[in-house]
Amino acid sequence: MNSRNTIHAFLGAGMLVTLVLVIAPVLYAVSLSFYQSSSFVDTPTWVGFGNYVRVLSEPEFWRALWNGTVYAIGTIVFQVVLGIGLALILNQAFPGRALVRGLSILPYLLPTVVVILTFKWMVDGSIGIVTRTIEALGLPAVNWFETPVAAMASVILVSVWMWTPFVTTCFLAGLQTIPGSVYEAARVDGTSATQRFFHITLPMLKPVLTVVVLLRGIWMFNKFDVIWLLTRGGPVGSTENLAVLSYTRAFNEFDIGAGAAIATISFAILSAVVFVYFRLFPLDTE
Repeated sequence: MNSRNTIHAFLGAGMLVTLVLVIAPVLYAVSLSFYQSSSFVDTPTWVGFGNYVRVLSEPEFWRALWNGTVYAIGTIVFQVVLGIGLALILNQAFPGRALVRGLSILPYLLPTVVVILTFKWMVDGSIGIVTRTIEALGLPAVNWFETPVAAMASVILVSVWMWTPFVTTCFLAGLQTIPGSVYEAARVDGTSATQRFFHITLPMLKPVLTVVVLLRGIWMFNKFDVIWLLTRGGPVGSTENLAVLSYTRAFNEFDIGAGAAIATISFAILSAVVFVYFRLFPLDTE
C-alpha cells in the first residue's frame, strides 16, 4: 500500500467514525425535535415546529439560557486570567520548576466525580474543613447550595479549579514560542514589566487566546456533569443551563421532543456565536 492509499484509508476511517458517532446522532436529535413522544420506543407524533414554539415560550428556557451564559462567561474570565498568571510564573526559571509544572496539571487529570465529591465534603455543614475554618475565623456561615448566588459561585469555582490547568498549559506553550531576544530588546529600551506584558506578551499570545476562549466557551456553555453532580440545576433552577434543562425534559419528564428541541436550539446558538466570534477575532494564519 503506497502512501496515498494509506492517507485515504486513515481519512476514510476518520470520516466513518465521525459520521457514526457525531453526525448521525446530531441528525437524529434534530429529527426528534419535530416529533412528540414520551419515550424512545413509542410511535412519535409529528408536531413540526410545535416543540420549538412551546419551548421558546417557557420562562424556564430563557432562565436556563441566562444561567448558561453567566456560567460560561464567569468560568472563562477566571480561567483565562488565572491561566495567564500561572503560565507567566511557570515560564520563569526557579528551582523545581519541572516538578511544579507537572503538579499544576493534576486538577485537570482528576475525574469529575472525585472533584465534586471532594468539594461537597469540604463544604459540608457539619464536618467540612471549609465550614470549620469559616467558623474558627468567626465569619458568617455560607450556604453553598441553598441560595442562587452561592450555588452559581460554587459551580463556577469548581469548574475554574478543574480547567485552569488546561488553559495554563496552553498559554505556557504559547509563551515558550516567544523569542527571548524580543524581551531583551524591550528591556534595553527601558520598558517596564507591565509595558512588556501588554505590548509583547499579549499580542504574541493572541492566536492562543483566541482558540482557548473559543474552546472554553463551547465547553462551558454545554457543561453538564459539573452542574448536574453538584446542584442538579438547583436551587429552584438557579444553576440550570440548557444542557441540564434538555436532559431533565427528555429523561426526567419524558418529553423527548422538547428535550431535543432545546438541544437543537443550543447547537444553533453556539453555531451563530462561533460564526460571529471568528468574524470579530479572525485567526492570524500568516
